[in-house]
Amino acid sequence: MVRVTDVEDEEAPTVLLVDNNQMSLHRLSNIFRQREFNVVTCDDGDKAVDEYIRLDPELVVLALDIPSMDGHLAALEMREHGNDCRILFSAPKRQAELAQDATHSAGAIGWVEKPITASAIDSIWDLVLGPIPEAPGLEDLDTIHPVEEMIEVEKDEGPMPIPALPPLPINPLPIEEIVQPKKKSSKSKRLLLVLVIFTGLGAAGWYAWTNGLI
Repeated sequence: MVRVTDVEDEEAPTVLLVDNNQMSLHRLSNIFRQREFNVVTCDDGDKAVDEYIRLDPELVVLALDIPSMDGHLAALEMREHGNDCRILFSAPKRQAELAQDATHSAGAIGWVEKPITASAIDSIWDLVLGPIPEAPGLEDLDTIHPVEEMIEVEKDEGPMPIPALPPLPINPLPIEEIVQPKKKSSKSKRLLLVLVIFTGLGAAGWYAWTNGLI
């Protein structure tokens, strides 16, 4: 989420505040509005880099523990796009060592302990306006945040051929196993035998009658 708070002076400097703690953003917004800054807030590291490239702000106040891209890496991305980027890290006291290391690596102008107060900003204001340090961490940016190479596909190659599937195994059954005549039951055999006998007797009687034997 990105929010913009403008002051009446069109020439006022812009500060990009990045933190996923809404109370911290609210407190910082009030501090920098009192200093007559145009205030843009953001709660996501990736979006913060995009906003930095779009706005080219005079100052970035960047929390270390933010989602999608941590503050240290976001700061290095900003410094890569603009070497004159003034970054001020914010971190809780328990992350003091991490904040010091990130400040050196990203060439930040310093770091301030959370929760941030107006007096804390006042105490480092000369540092904020001072020279911008070098960012030695830029030399290791590709290692810290490698970018996957895109594989280009030639347009005129056409669709890739689909490999033929191997033929399915065929195990034909013998014909006598596929088509087998139904066996006649013993009852059918007896009925057939009776019909044959009666047919034979009938034929014999007809022969005797026609020949005057009976």
